[in-house]
Amino acid sequence: MFNRLRQASMDIQSALYQLHLVKAETARAFIPNEFRLVEAFGYTLGGFFLANYDDSPAGVFDELVVIAGIVWNPPTSCAWAARVLVNSEQACHHGRKDVGLPSQVARFSKRITPVPRQTKGKFGGFLNMIGVSTTICHSKDCMDVQVTEVVGPTSSDICNIKLITDVPTTKFNKWMGPSITVSLPSFSGQTEYNPNLLKYSCRLACRVRAVRPAKVSGPSPLRGRNCDSETTDLTAEELVDNGRNLSISVMLSKPILALEFNCLEMQVEAPIILSNNSTSSLRAA
Repeated sequence: MFNRLRQASMDIQSALYQLHLVKAETARAFIPNEFRLVEAFGYTLGGFFLANYDDSPAGVFDELVVIAGIVWNPPTSCAWAARVLVNSEQACHHGRKDVGLPSQVARFSKRITPVPRQTKGKFGGFLNMIGVSTTICHSKDCMDVQVTEVVGPTSSDICNIKLITDVPTTKFNKWMGPSITVSLPSFSGQTEYNPNLLKYSCRLACRVRAVRPAKVSGPSPLRGRNCDSETTDLTAEELVDNGRNLSISVMLSKPILALEFNCLEMQVEAPIILSNNSTSSLRAA
């Protein structure tokens, strides 16, 4: 189905894009040698993208993209995904085969807990006494998203993401931020399902606003070896575990900025295969 599309269009009601300071040594474990990591003082910019797709060629599904870091793509830079977790077999297959993403099937368990609170106006006490209330009721929606990777009959917890959003209950809707249109280039590929090195672009049209960062917690303790261990002598199974643990390390790194996207329309251009000349220029940059 996807192979016949030159580009894929998707609608997302809301999404969270959270930037983290990721250790350069952690990011390099995911990024091919062809690329030079954008880093300063031993860190790069990584993080995650969490979204629920209302409409896409693969139907309705949830997605968590773990972003290892950014690499040079003169005169700008591109993101590199460490792991992509989706609760759709079709979306996973498309990501692996057609876009060269490290996609895995996962389970997304969500729990929403409303936490009511009240905020009184400056003269609330006096006006309440005479029967004119200025109290504004708000609610805090706390959503816990538990992401569990599923491989055949086995499953492994990846992380828990706690989202907290202030939702005023007055007649006015919350401000969703200005409208923007932006194109985000990305690299992918060199996986067991797609050995080519690919480049593609996501065009986003949405409303965006800064929000408080989500709180991320991981499984305790992490299974297997140290997340920053060398991978040269690991077995295939240990490599899978090590990659999973390194992805968890990215999720648990320090957040610096969180952006909420609303009314998001996304168009993903068909990936192009990079030639040897292109990769040589990336190494020289």
